[in-house]
Amino acid sequence: MADITVRPRIQRTHRQRAPSHPLVSHCTSSLVDSRSTSRPSKMLRIRAATYKAFCGANLSRSLFVPLFSHLRLSCSRPSTVHPRRRTNMTGSAVFLDAVKARRSLYAIRSESTISDVKIKEIIATAIKHAPSTFNIQGSRPVLLLSDEHRKLWDLALDVLKGVVPAEQLPATEVKIKGFAAGHGTLLFFEDKDCVTSLQTCFPIYHERFPTFNEHANAILQYIVWTVLEAEGLGASLQHYNPLITPQLIST
Repeated sequence: MADITVRPRIQRTHRQRAPSHPLVSHCTSSLVDSRSTSRPSKMLRIRAATYKAFCGANLSRSLFVPLFSHLRLSCSRPSTVHPRRRTNMTGSAVFLDAVKARRSLYAIRSESTISDVKIKEIIATAIKHAPSTFNIQGSRPVLLLSDEHRKLWDLALDVLKGVVPAEQLPATEVKIKGFAAGHGTLLFFEDKDCVTSLQTCFPIYHERFPTFNEHANAILQYIVWTVLEAEGLGASLQHYNPLITPQLIST
């Protein structure tokens, strides 16, 4: 277990973040960084269109270690973090209220309480500000919406039909179709190049960096999940790697 030291917050200059991955496009809209009013920040936008590029171009060359946790996005119920309540709460109380409201939700539907653009902005902000050891920033989320989202779960069902016992298949089909009924799917990948680079620069931690990167990926997933809950979007975390990874890469 890592030790956490609580200390007063001090002002310091902003450290330059790691450059974005070439397959993660910059947001075309001007999104202003909260820490700067002089210029738009280079927020990242994950497009559903990059899904095929990730699968066809990068995973096959092992640029990514596919953690492949699926964070399904859907409007399943109103957020329990009410706006009026937030206005009368301290900063920590607002955060903890969102933490307590986050749950795994399975009764989901395709409607969304916010626009797809807003979802992408939330993911982009989480990517930029999520903490990571040595500022590794090795997480590479891919957002699937509409047809790309449904194709993923159709693929998953086809794979499961070949491995799930016949007597369990009806229940499996219901579960997968329930996932497909959501608004979208967020895939979390890991960039192996980030890990390799740090292993070269800091050989004393060579064996630890893959674990550090997994920790950073988990933090990013939790941030996105919690913020989506605050926006009224229910979600759950699913694990289908490596079961469907080969088929995903070849799609």
